[in-house]
Amino acid sequence: MRIRKVIPAAGAALAFFASGAAALVYQVAWQRILALETGVGLYSIALIVAVFLAGLGVGSEIAGRLSVRLGRHGALRAFAAVELAVGLFGLASTWIYYDWLYVRLGWLYAAPWRAALLHLVSLGVPTALMGMSLPLLVRSMVVEGRTAPRTIGLLYGVNLVGAAFGALVTPWVLIRVLGIDGALQVASAANIAAGLIALAIPVSSAGDAPAAARDAPARIDRGLVGWMVLYALSGFCALALEMIWFRMIDVTVKATAFTFGTVLAVYLAGSAMGTFAGVLTVHRVSRPLAVFLACQCAIVAYAAGLLVAVSRLPSNHFTLAWIADLARAPRSYESGARWDLSSVLLLYGAVPAVVYGLPTVLMGYSFTLLQRAIQDDPRTSGRKVGMLQAANVAGCVAGSVVVGLGTLTWIGSAGTVRLLALVGVGLAIAGFRHAPRPFLAAAIVLIALVLAGPTNDRLWARLHGLEASTVMVDEDATGVVALAPEAGGVWRMFVNGRSHSTLPFGGLHTTLGAAPAIVHRSPARIAVIGLGSGDTAWAAACRADTREVRVFELIAGEHRLLRRLGDSDPAGRLSAFLGDPRLDLVLEDGRNALERASDIYDVIEMDALPPSSPYSGSLYSVEFFRMCSRRLATRGVMCTWAPTIRVLPTFVLAFPHVLEMADGRVLIGSNDPLPVDLAAWKSRLESGDVRGYLGAGRADRVWAHMAGARSVSRGGPPIGINRDLDPRDEFNAR
Repeated sequence: MRIRKVIPAAGAALAFFASGAAALVYQVAWQRILALETGVGLYSIALIVAVFLAGLGVGSEIAGRLSVRLGRHGALRAFAAVELAVGLFGLASTWIYYDWLYVRLGWLYAAPWRAALLHLVSLGVPTALMGMSLPLLVRSMVVEGRTAPRTIGLLYGVNLVGAAFGALVTPWVLIRVLGIDGALQVASAANIAAGLIALAIPVSSAGDAPAAARDAPARIDRGLVGWMVLYALSGFCALALEMIWFRMIDVTVKATAFTFGTVLAVYLAGSAMGTFAGVLTVHRVSRPLAVFLACQCAIVAYAAGLLVAVSRLPSNHFTLAWIADLARAPRSYESGARWDLSSVLLLYGAVPAVVYGLPTVLMGYSFTLLQRAIQDDPRTSGRKVGMLQAANVAGCVAGSVVVGLGTLTWIGSAGTVRLLALVGVGLAIAGFRHAPRPFLAAAIVLIALVLAGPTNDRLWARLHGLEASTVMVDEDATGVVALAPEAGGVWRMFVNGRSHSTLPFGGLHTTLGAAPAIVHRSPARIAVIGLGSGDTAWAAACRADTREVRVFELIAGEHRLLRRLGDSDPAGRLSAFLGDPRLDLVLEDGRNALERASDIYDVIEMDALPPSSPYSGSLYSVEFFRMCSRRLATRGVMCTWAPTIRVLPTFVLAFPHVLEMADGRVLIGSNDPLPVDLAAWKSRLESGDVRGYLGAGRADRVWAHMAGARSVSRGGPPIGINRDLDPRDEFNAR
């Protein structure tokens, strides 16, 4: 008898683990592909995330309604069918999203409304199927109302463990070793395995209503509506805090391609721990509503308290000293290239655990509290889970939109946490009649944290290892930018914690901007991807016959901070550059903008971007370089930094004529013959206009980089080049 119970439970757990792991692989991989279609800008990513979440919510609601009529056996078969369907879609998803929608029908995404509709249709279907899994599996596994909370909690916890595993292995193993398409094939296999396991699980009819009664309306307690409202509010706070926590970690550890999946795994693992803790203890809770409200108050109080602690502890405190050392470094820990276990555990384990470990445990525990409060009938178990999940997802979508498109820009991360703490005060007031003294204390603590909360400038200065009095900071929804003074009148720009060159202008960035403008006979129109400190774009405008320098940038704060710095020296080069009428700054994803428009340029340049930066693979791929070649006018040239040995063989696949300069660190390519004409280049560089614009010292350094230029022959097929679906340099793959 015991074996008959254990086998179905173990099979369901294994299937749901595989389902959760696959879902996170899809989320990471699909988001990368869809970002090629609409860009990695704020509104594009917000739309993709919102559609993904909305699909999950719709699926939960549909499956919840369906589960009431299916019975245990039918619900399990429906779960198997859903998993198999998701697996088959995953198997074809590379072709659907990349080969078909992006490569062949990419022009459809030019209009924002069409892009939104295409994301909704193409991503909504598989995510709705994913959302159906939990209600269906719950209906098939719950036998009696008394044990329902424990059964549901175990299933949900196992699914979260699977999701954490999927989030962790996707960047570290799957994409790094197999590429995006290979990762999706593994996820597809996991879904198909989950479906086949479910088909093999023996399920009795215990807990089923008579067949004649299955079509009768199921009784849903009116109190469930109140729980749905609370769980929606919980989802709102959770998603809002998740965005802020991930931003804090991005800045602190200087995010790489490995960061998002790894810190998400910690987030999911914390939720799983809380769920399992609830399974063990929730049956002893006599007042689930009071405990649920207490958990929500504690979550926002922890988040607000963390910001107060970070901003108010002495800068030399031992808990902050290592953050300061890391934050002031211009480069991040290069995950994948250096396998220092202690650094990995510190940056990707300890830091996320401190930032949100306890809150995520409380989030997971809250889920089991909900089941303890509402589950009383096996027949409606799936329906109730579906309704609650749909409400929670609706709250998550609202949190993503309100915070991502609103409060991060209006009041910043620190202000947003204050706002959420005020929401916590409201929850404490709601809990006052259930437990007056504890909730009064909670309200007082939350109000105190609101009043003691740091300013945005102080928070981000501290997380950059600097003092607010010396650093300039700008935050909005697009990112966090800081300008920090260094010795000798130098200013270093940090974007989301990573160094993006220095001011005053000079060095390799100046060569990246000036060299292609000098090589071209008459560069009238120039496009630059990335603003940074402005060095590359400024140097690109060194020729008097240049009429336009169009700069594409994702992070709006860069331009605002450069303006502030330029205002302090109105006679300097920075101020002159920002006031140059030829400058056209476009807040947009550069790759996407070039693809969607039909503009032709004489010169296309890419500002130096560390290859380990998130999404950098889309700017070092052969597909990107080929797209740029199609946007060049006759005799036009493109220039890129070559920070790895893989960039050159990738670049020469896109351009038949290539020059390398600065010991191979600067590459210039063209569709037309590109001779090494040192005499003509030097003549242009030494002209009065150019030398006066750059300055004698900078002009000489540019020439030192150009003087050793040589043509690069197109050899045989290179091995291991960078592709959109195999961004090897971004993931430090061999």
